[in-house]
Amino acid sequence: MLDVKAIDVTIEDHQVLKETSLRVTTGEVMAVLGPSGSGKTTLLRAIAGLVAVDSGDITWDGESVLGIPSHLRRFGLMFQGYALFPHMDVADNVAFGLKMSGHDKVANEVADALEWVDLGGFGDRTVDSLSGGEKQRVALARTLAPQPRLVMLDEPLGALDRNLRQRLVVDTRRVLEERGVTAIVVTHDRDEASALADRLAIMRDGSVVQTGHIEDILADPADDWVAEFLS
Repeated sequence: MLDVKAIDVTIEDHQVLKETSLRVTTGEVMAVLGPSGSGKTTLLRAIAGLVAVDSGDITWDGESVLGIPSHLRRFGLMFQGYALFPHMDVADNVAFGLKMSGHDKVANEVADALEWVDLGGFGDRTVDSLSGGEKQRVALARTLAPQPRLVMLDEPLGALDRNLRQRLVVDTRRVLEERGVTAIVVTHDRDEASALADRLAIMRDGSVVQTGHIEDILADPADDWVAEFLS
């Protein structure tokens, strides 16, 4: 279980996160929803260990991860825009995290990961030859391949047109469920959040203002801003 406990994060003299708390249970998919600039991406980067936490704590199963380097936390982060390496083929992109983690039998694990996202046989394809949806699947396979204990997806479908996003929402949710991963999905789209996640966390001005099932939040919003934001 992930437990983010009242963390503060300051970047370039600007406090981006303010006593931000979030709990994600093992096997749960949590969507973090909020307007641009609310701190969603910074929250993921703090959990991943890519930005420093000024105060508070982040724990996994009760043990703090703040003193653990990012590459040893066993957390996977899929960046917005996918961040695929254009000079590598699909297989080498998926293998990157596996090699960094010191996995054995990398070729077999790459093949398995591509099968998870319905891209079996795509290993020797170039990144430039892929469609937007295929790039999203490769990035997801690369994130899942090392079998992290937590997967974080930052606007995983934001770069795609709406029709393709609607199709890939179903596929992404299926992959997360089949792999049984604990996941956080950042998005600004309420419908996408509802389709992908078990629960929602609503962020505003660097803090989580409400968490729960979307039906419960719609029925009893924390304040007028939450009600208007979800309308």
